[in-house]
Parts: sequence; C-alpha cells; structure tokens
Amino acid sequence: MGIRLPTWVWIGAVALSSVAGMVNVVGFLGFEHQAVSHMTGSTSQLGMAIAQGDWRAVGHLWGLLVAFSLGAMLSGLLIQAETLQLGRRYGVALAIESALLLVAIPLFEQQQIWGALAAAMACGLQNAMATTFSGAVVRTTHLSGMFTDLGIGLGHLLRGLPLQVRRLTLSGLIISGFLGGGIVGAWLFMHFRYDALLAPALLTGLTGIVYVMYQQWARWRH
Repeated sequence: MGIRLPTWVWIGAVALSSVAGMVNVVGFLGFEHQAVSHMTGSTSQLGMAIAQGDWRAVGHLWGLLVAFSLGAMLSGLLIQAETLQLGRRYGVALAIESALLLVAIPLFEQQQIWGALAAAMACGLQNAMATTFSGAVVRTTHLSGMFTDLGIGLGHLLRGLPLQVRRLTLSGLIISGFLGGGIVGAWLFMHFRYDALLAPALLTGLTGIVYVMYQQWARWRH
C-alpha cells in the first residue's frame, strides 16, 4: 500500500472532485455548452473552429484555455510547490476559487462568456493546487489519469504483480466524487439554473475552512 495517505488528502480529493463535477456540468448545461474543468475537448474544439473560420468561437475557446492557465499560474504563485504538504496556503487558494465561482453566477445569468472564464479559472486554480502525494497523482478536475491508473492496476493484477492499493483507491474516490458532483450539479441546474454554482462555491469555502482547522489542530498536536 505504501505510505499511508493523511485524512485531509482523502477528504480534500473527494470534496474537490465533487466541486469540479458540479462546475463542469453547469458549464455543459449553460448557454455556451462548454466544459470548463478540463481543456482537452476545448483544445479540439479550438482546432475545429480555426479550420472552419469561426472566429467568435476561436476567441471564446482561447479565452477558456488562457483562463484555466491563469488559474493554475495563480496557484503556482500562492503555493509554490508540486507536492501536497500540510502547511501550505491551500486555504487562501480555496477562498479565491470560491470567490471566482460566486462571480461566475451573475455573469452566466447575463449570458456573458466571462462566466465560463471565471469558472475555468477556478478549475485551473483547483487542479494546480495538488499534483502528487507519495507517488499518487492527484488530479481533481479531470478523470483521464484516474481511469488510466485503474486500467494499469487491472493489468498488473492480471499479470500477478503487486497492486498499488493506495493509488487505485484514490483514483476510485476521485472518479466517484466527480460523478456524484455531476449528478448533483445537473439536478441543481434543472431547479435553480446558474445558482447551482452556489453549492460548489460553498463546498470549496467549507473545504478551505476545514483545512485551516485541521492545519491548526495538527500544529497544536505536535
């Protein structure tokens, strides 16, 4: 199993993957029908828009890519590390993400692309906050890596090789969290439209508060 993952890593991974699932569904169901938590599809759409000469779409898609990257850049400025470690300024980053999601609501309601850009920036910030912990890749806004890890694990199992239980469990939890967030986000959007983003904004803020409290408790304990 390797090094035991701290409780705050498990809680944070599931909570943040749920946030990304909710935000991405709102982006899909919104007026632009655009994914905001990952940029693979957006990059493909950008290529199509350029080939078709749809310059309005080109501008919007470039904006999403830039916004996501700016969010990741902001995380780099705040946290300045590639490995999860208790004591870094995750609480500040989560507060900014929560604020970006709140700002996105009125912009989405006015059918402005800036709403999608704010949401994409929030997702970029979140995804860059956590990269690895003890060899386990932690990505909370997209699932390609998680499904890849599960596939590799099954391949190792069939060959009789040792399973990386910690890594596979984390992948399963992130996938489940993202899916659960998508289900909740879709239900909220059907009933409350863009106010559905209040839920991930609140969850992000609460996760930040819980992290700060856990951090203070860990310092007191030691």
